Amino acid sequence: MLTLERLRADHADAVLAFERENRAYFARTVPDRGDAYFTPAGFAERHRALLEEQHARVCHFHVLLEDDVLIGRVNLMDAADGSAELGYRIGEPAAGRGVATAAVAQMCRLAAAEYGLRSLTAKTTLDNPASMKVLTHNGFTPVGDTTLNGRPGLRYVRRELAAALPQAPGNDGYRPIVQFRA
Repeated sequence: MLTLERLRADHADAVLAFERENRAYFARTVPDRGDAYFTPAGFAERHRALLEEQHARVCHFHVLLEDDVLIGRVNLMDAADGSAELGYRIGEPAAGRGVATAAVAQMCRLAAAEYGLRSLTAKTTLDNPASMKVLTHNGFTPVGDTTLNGRPGLRYVRRELAAALPQAPGNDGYRPIVQFRA
């Protein structure tokens, strides 16, 4: 079972282990977080800062668990005026199984239903076709070019989040692949 949980203080050890285990894998397609991030002190400071941003409702951070093991992160950053930027990272062992597509779909539903957002933006590099596929499968459309850490990329947007929400479970056969636990 896949579960999205809001980031909490007690997730810190699992998040740091996840980031360390997948650092080289992520660095192939997204900008590296830098050595300071991976030190116990640097990570603890960053984790506290994320929780403060979440408490202020500026951002909404989530961990993705599979049978209580952290396999990914899915976040909404800089929420303002009904919009936020979507970001996600799925660890290498879970890649290629549709996990990112399912997690982003659930996050789109949460963005509308839990956080009152109407649209989401996202960015990915051109050398990350898997991420481009996840976004397009979830109703995002490319809206322009961008550069991420010196690498060419695309900006995406998904509007009308609430219009795409399914009816209540049981009314249309919808059963989420990813559950949400607050």
